[in-house]
Amino acid sequence: MNSMHRQQYLRRRTRWGYGWALCAAVLWGAWYVPGAAVWHEAPLAGLAQGRPEQFLMAAAVLTAFHACLVAAFQLLWLAALGKLADFFRTLWRFGGISKWYFLAAVLGGLMANFGSYLAMGYVGAVFAAVAGLLYPVVGAALARLWYRERIGRRAALGIAVIVLGGAAIYAPGLSGDLAGEGAARWLGYLGGALAALGWGLEGAIVGRAMDVTDPDCGVAIRYLAEALYWVLLILPALAWLTPLPVYSLAGELWSWRPMLYLGVGGLSFAFCAVAWYKSFPLIGVGRGQAIGAFYALFATLFTAAFTLNFPEWHFLIGLALVILGGFVMVSDSERHPGAVRNVGGEA
Repeated sequence: MNSMHRQQYLRRRTRWGYGWALCAAVLWGAWYVPGAAVWHEAPLAGLAQGRPEQFLMAAAVLTAFHACLVAAFQLLWLAALGKLADFFRTLWRFGGISKWYFLAAVLGGLMANFGSYLAMGYVGAVFAAVAGLLYPVVGAALARLWYRERIGRRAALGIAVIVLGGAAIYAPGLSGDLAGEGAARWLGYLGGALAALGWGLEGAIVGRAMDVTDPDCGVAIRYLAEALYWVLLILPALAWLTPLPVYSLAGELWSWRPMLYLGVGGLSFAFCAVAWYKSFPLIGVGRGQAIGAFYALFATLFTAAFTLNFPEWHFLIGLALVILGGFVMVSDSERHPGAVRNVGGEA
């Protein structure tokens, strides 16, 4: 009887984990619409692609706004849940818990969110979304190495299909751009690679603290840390060490249309991150990231619906391959719901 109850509990836990990861994918995909739209508003619309330093500065300022808005929305969410005391209690435990979230903020914020905004500005929302799809490969590999999460043959096959899809995404456009007049667009491709690497590393890093942390509190600490990095360190350093008009650009963004896009994007991403983090302790980092990777499908659909522009054929092929690889990865765990990590010395 106890065994039957345990199996029911594990199945219910697994269903909730997949549900949270799917919610994260939908909200994540929705974020790319306002995230790309803000690049078409003044003062960003006039930036020249031939001056990459301007795009790098703009991406940094946008990511700083994004982090601050996400952190604000998540703190309001914690206040509504009555969890602010838990949040501060977790935050003060830096040595054992919150240090992992501060490290995740470097990887997921200073690398991934920054890279994604850069890719959206240089190449577009669909490429930025699809390029980041390689992140489950990074997350699954590190989860296997650090947490001994079970990766069977199906999961390994899924990872191989995802890598193949990434090649289909990158190779045609990258070779053409680097050989032609759009050579400066390599920064957009670099941004996509940073997004994939950063999000994969973030998921693996926060796994260190997720087993002993409320996900709502943990994700709020992670975005508060990112906001502090941008506001107190990165932007002041850029303004001091370079002639770039960092604060001037930030001031010009305080108009209603850019702030509307940033606010809608921040709201969408705030609850996307909450759902993403909630999925990790339920189904594991690798599987949570594999389901979350479906965000590119929703980003492609949302972007096409709002702009009536459809992606190129190699993007669609790569998207289909990565989604197929994600399904194959997830199917690896269906016979053992809830059995996410090995224990002891078992490999």
